Amino acid sequence: MVIKEAKFLMSNTKVEACPTPDKPEYAFIGRSNVGKSSLINMLTEQKKLAKTSGQPGKTQLINHFLINEEWYLVDLPGYGYAKVSKSSREEWRRMINFYLQKRENLTCVFVLIDSRHEPMAQDLDFINHLGTIGVPFVIAFTKLDKQSSIKTDSTIAAWKRKLRETWEELPQMFRTSSEKQIGRDEILNFIEGVNAQVQHPQ
Repeated sequence: MVIKEAKFLMSNTKVEACPTPDKPEYAFIGRSNVGKSSLINMLTEQKKLAKTSGQPGKTQLINHFLINEEWYLVDLPGYGYAKVSKSSREEWRRMINFYLQKRENLTCVFVLIDSRHEPMAQDLDFINHLGTIGVPFVIAFTKLDKQSSIKTDSTIAAWKRKLRETWEELPQMFRTSSEKQIGRDEILNFIEGVNAQVQHPQ
């Protein structure tokens, strides 16, 4: 897939205020500071499309971007950041959960995992919740450039072992590095393939 145009549409907290659900939609989410904004910018080849910050928890809204006038990319608030109030975390949780369950054109969720970390409870809980509510998802391991390929292999193997405890079939997994442009073609080809299936079902 060649991305010819990527533009910001809107930010909000309510599903009913999101753009008309007339196109396939791909949401990106992960623990705070997982490198989500950097990955989105790498995929779209726009350095400032999604706002990056050294401060975790910066994204607090549902952010919609329109790609090639054909599909929506959504930047969701991160989870797991302790330095916000309990009430704020609960408010974000409700907002995200409502979006996941009610956004009718949501095609797939990209769950971002820092490739340096072994399986964590918050990530596992979120993944299992997606399974419970029946939302399709894939996993994108981020920050491959921060460690050796051997360590990345070890982390991903640990994730597969952990997921097999509760999942009969493992989700598709991508390896990414925003710094080194790793995983861009694989993710965009995946989205292109799913869009073709959605728009022209067999």
